[in-house]
Amino acid sequence: MKNLLSIIAFAFVMMLGTQNVSAQSLSQNQDRPEVAAKTQLHELTNQLNLSGEQGRTIYRALVTREVSYRKSVETNGAKSTQVSSDNKNTDAVFYAEMKKILKPEQFKKWESSLKK
Repeated sequence: MKNLLSIIAFAFVMMLGTQNVSAQSLSQNQDRPEVAAKTQLHELTNQLNLSGEQGRTIYRALVTREVSYRKSVETNGAKSTQVSSDNKNTDAVFYAEMKKILKPEQFKKWESSLKK
């Protein structure tokens, strides 16, 4: 009886472990806007020496921008002129947010990196 209970308990624990592994692989999907934003944030942090608060705010702005890009492409098709217009508007909003978030010297450095 003890062996049967220990086998059932072991099988239960193994099933829980399998679910955790599946959930972790889903959260690291490279197509998600959060992953793209995290990559861009890492580059900006290294480039501009961002504070923690700046990093969190910029991360949210990056995710919003990425979601907006993807929604525009899904709605209008990849080669539509509407996508280009939507992306320009999204970029303008993102630019204004970056100007509010960054210190003047950080903003100048970021702005010059865009022109490269």
